[in-house]
Parts: sequence; C-alpha cells; structure tokens
Amino acid sequence: MNEKMNPLVLVFVAGAALSWGVYVPLVHDATMRLGSNLRAFLMVGVAYFLVAVLVPSAFIFLMNSDPTVKDPSKLNWVPQNMLWGIAAGTAGAIGALCVIFAVQIAGGKVGPLIVAPLVFAGAPIINTIATMTIFSHGKKLAAPSPLFYAGLLLSAGGMAMVWVNKPKPVVEAPSGQVVSNAAASVQAR
Repeated sequence: MNEKMNPLVLVFVAGAALSWGVYVPLVHDATMRLGSNLRAFLMVGVAYFLVAVLVPSAFIFLMNSDPTVKDPSKLNWVPQNMLWGIAAGTAGAIGALCVIFAVQIAGGKVGPLIVAPLVFAGAPIINTIATMTIFSHGKKLAAPSPLFYAGLLLSAGGMAMVWVNKPKPVVEAPSGQVVSNAAASVQAR
C-alpha cells in the first residue's frame, strides 16, 4: 500500500539536509577563526540554546500553543519521559563534539570533506537499524523490499569509497608551484 506523503515533509527534509550539510564546514570555519575546537563547540551549544530552548519555550509558555501536540490527554512533564528528550539532546551534542574532533584529527581542508560524508552516510544506517529493532516499540512494519537493504549497502559502500578515495592535500614544490601529493612523489623520484 503506497501512502501519500505530505509535500511539506520534503520542505523540512530539505531544510534539515541544508542545515546539516553546511554544519561541518561552518563549524570547521568557526574552529579556524576562534583558534579552538572547544570554543567553536561552545558556540554550537549557545546556538542550540537559542534555537532549541527559546523557540519551543516561546510557543509553549508565551503563546500557550504547541502545534506539534499529538494527543492533548498525554501531555506531561513526567521526569522519566523528559529523560528521553535529554538523552536525544545528549546524543546530538556528543555527535557534534565527535564531528568537531574528527575534523580536527583528519586535518586541514581534507577533514571537512571526508568527515561529513562518512557521518551522514553512517548515521542513517545506524538510525535504520535502531528504529527497526530497539526503538520499534513493538510496532510491526511490513518487510522492506530488497531495494531498501540495497540502499543501505550502497550507503555503506559510499562510505568506503569516500574513505579509500579521500582527497589528498596539495603540497608546495620547491619552485613555489602547488602540486598534488601524487605529482610531488613523481617529481621526487
């Protein structure tokens, strides 16, 4: 059975893809300008506060409106339930910190080029496995088609291709010309 999806979903998917697509280059640029990965991460935290605390607070407490309510009878502030949201935020923050350190360790201009494709190809695979197993909450799904699994394999293959074929930084030849590492190794022979 093919369900129709609201086209507005694609608008928000595009917004997320655009936002997360520029996240790694932006945070890398911030680390270069601030001279510190942790200072850049602190600014990421400030941004999370501004967007993730102030915006929902304005809706919930100032405007007394929550356009995302699914069932008003289930609204609550039970501490055990709030811990799930805190766990989600913690996972996101740990992921952001891991991205920052991965880019730093990968180094130079190569870091942002390889870290983002590896993270953003690996995360959907983990998301899919976790959603279908741990977080299914007993809900049954129709068995995905073999093409669904092929897509996951292609994503994993894409990660491997990015890692194996990552760009090499350019080096400056003694004459002052910029050449690739491959050309430099040929010239050195």
